[in-house]
Amino acid sequence: MDKPQVKTQKFIIKFFPEIMIKGSSAKKQMINQLFNNLTKLLKQINEEINLRKFFDKIEVVCPIDLVTEVRIKLLETPGVEQILEALQFDKITTLDQIKVTVNEAMHQEIEGKTFVVRAKRSGTHDFKSTQIEQTVGGYMLAHNNTKGVDLRTAEVTIKIELVDNQLNIITSRYKALGGFPLGTQGDILSLMSGGFDSTVASYLTMKRGIKTHFIFFNLGGIAHEIGVKQVALYLWSKFGASHEVSFISVPFDDVVTEIFRSTAESYMGVTLKRLMLKASEKIADEMGIDALLTGESVAQVSSQTLRNLALIDQFTNKLILRPLSTMNKPEIMGIADEIGTRRFAETMPEYCGVISKNPITHGSYKRMEEESRKFDYTVLDKAVENAVSIKVHEIVNDISDIGQMEIISDLSSEDFTVIDIRQSDDCIETSVETLKIPFFKLKSEFKKLPQDKQYLFYCDKGILSQLHAQYLRDAENFTNIRVYRP
Repeated sequence: MDKPQVKTQKFIIKFFPEIMIKGSSAKKQMINQLFNNLTKLLKQINEEINLRKFFDKIEVVCPIDLVTEVRIKLLETPGVEQILEALQFDKITTLDQIKVTVNEAMHQEIEGKTFVVRAKRSGTHDFKSTQIEQTVGGYMLAHNNTKGVDLRTAEVTIKIELVDNQLNIITSRYKALGGFPLGTQGDILSLMSGGFDSTVASYLTMKRGIKTHFIFFNLGGIAHEIGVKQVALYLWSKFGASHEVSFISVPFDDVVTEIFRSTAESYMGVTLKRLMLKASEKIADEMGIDALLTGESVAQVSSQTLRNLALIDQFTNKLILRPLSTMNKPEIMGIADEIGTRRFAETMPEYCGVISKNPITHGSYKRMEEESRKFDYTVLDKAVENAVSIKVHEIVNDISDIGQMEIISDLSSEDFTVIDIRQSDDCIETSVETLKIPFFKLKSEFKKLPQDKQYLFYCDKGILSQLHAQYLRDAENFTNIRVYRP
């Protein structure tokens, strides 16, 4: 008897439950959107990956060597609730073929354990599901060293599905991201500082199916802009790459100068947030976007009391979403850990605190109106006019363009020490002295090094290297740092 060989791996994708309770039209639209999103994402990995759409699931079949990469992408795609991983065998027509195939694939799983076989079938066959279970179970019991079959409390359950002449053996089950498919819930413009709150808020709207664009207010630091662009690129690549979104950078240093000139000290923080929303509103109008997103949490800082949030919202006609409004900081940091943005947030240069002296915690509507009239809004208009918009997928090249740190490729010209700042345990091998200092330890560890040497920061794409070299030069006045790009 010919024994079928495993050539492909199958993923069975179950939808987010809220999709399935929608009306037929909305459900069909969401499933179609998810199918289109997955097709775009997976075809970028390999054109040989095949997808099939059903009313209650999507099946993905890929070459065995792509399983890990495909699994990761499926787990990070909004709209996918659960993934069943299966071995797929074609041209299976008899019980003998089924029992031999299942045993060869799964015998190691039941070694020294109790087990049970559960089978489902669809199509036309001359045997029933119970016969499959009995035949496979008896064969595996006779050919392996097990503790026997246990129909109720088995340690291992072998799940098989026979669809016509195709056999699927379910090997793993994964909890996925959930949420609605990206692109089904409209667009939003996220005010991004790159810290814990704004990145987690952006992730939550992406997970909810909202196409999330990013707007950054540059208060005077090139390193901060590089850092925010980097984390925006990370979020988009991980959770939103099925859709093209924009990153808008607004020069806000002159706005801050005007705040200092015109605004009472205690109202400066609230005024800054109002002006950021007003600028975001203007840009959102140009983009046809109806809502703005912030990472504000009630009472976390002085500008986030209920009264002050009301004063801030009063200055815009846009819908403001604040998904973190009732979360505490440990909850927010926990999500940042899960999605991989904590390391970015912990090392992000921060400039907002420069105008938060003696802040009011319960602002007056009347006083706020008085302070607002003092501001020269031509400064804000000019900042919006000078805003620069790029597509998020263009950020890598853009960072290379705006990075001001000198890049070194030849290590023979001077006596350099290379510092590998990647957070992984790997360390690049070079012809010169090489140190390993993860980027989140640079601020405390770099100043302990001998400062009569020339140091080159290294990372995979040069983005982190530019960011942290810039930051140490601008904030700490170190002048002996450049970037290494082999």
